[in-house]
Amino acid sequence: MKNKEIFLLHLAVMLFGLAGIIGKFVSLPAVIVTFGRVFFSSIFLLIIILVKKEKIFLANKRDYALMIIAGVIMAIHWFTFLQTIQMSTVAIGTITFSTFPLFVTFLEPIIYKEKLRIKDIILALIIFLGILITIPEFTLDNQVTLAIIIGLMGSLSYAVLCLMNRYFSNRYSGRIICLYEQGIAAITLFPALFIVKAVPNATDLLALIFLGIICTALAHSIYVSSLKKVKVQTAGIISGMETVYSIVFAYILLKETLGVRELVGGIVILSVAFYASITSRDC
Repeated sequence: MKNKEIFLLHLAVMLFGLAGIIGKFVSLPAVIVTFGRVFFSSIFLLIIILVKKEKIFLANKRDYALMIIAGVIMAIHWFTFLQTIQMSTVAIGTITFSTFPLFVTFLEPIIYKEKLRIKDIILALIIFLGILITIPEFTLDNQVTLAIIIGLMGSLSYAVLCLMNRYFSNRYSGRIICLYEQGIAAITLFPALFIVKAVPNATDLLALIFLGIICTALAHSIYVSSLKKVKVQTAGIISGMETVYSIVFAYILLKETLGVRELVGGIVILSVAFYASITSRDC
């Protein structure tokens, strides 16, 4: 294992973590930010694929149908993630995102007909406890509570997307998968431009370009290329740092601080995610 790959993995995860900060920074609705992200990212990926002359077509009609579903799910995931951040804080958005292993635990055995392990159920219950700790009050009148619920919907959609990508990754390159998913997500979100009245200024536009190209397309490319020489276990641990990087960036750039509930609940959720990474069956 080379230090260069470890550094590049951390760089990619830091860029992933910066995405939420930009979503909070721009003065645009979450749905428009999400569209900008997938639009600029897919255009950038398409250019790279054409320059490298990679095979762009999928194997069969079934894969096209599944890719369309995955693209719609990606649009839902990134919209709910950014909506959560805009309604609450970067910390709440990234902490709720970290709960996706809770959903993977129960969905993966059903989809891939694998045995559900007792250990995974226990870890999922601990994650659920972390969620309960983070919720300020059990009423939808509280905006933070509502944001957490939306964030959990985004976490569920990400879990489904991960399980679909498990199938795609055995058939296509990461770049092709991202191109299709993000391109379809952009098409899905395109009507929002005519429904939501929002005109981006020059700063917003630059932020969206940076979000799409640097924090999404480039970051993903760096992440995937680094995995060739880094163990899945190590990559999983480093990926868990995304929430930490996001919270640090939010403190430095947005002056956001953590409350006691977010701190305790976040520690519980991230600890379980970290443990799951180092004991992964794929290591």
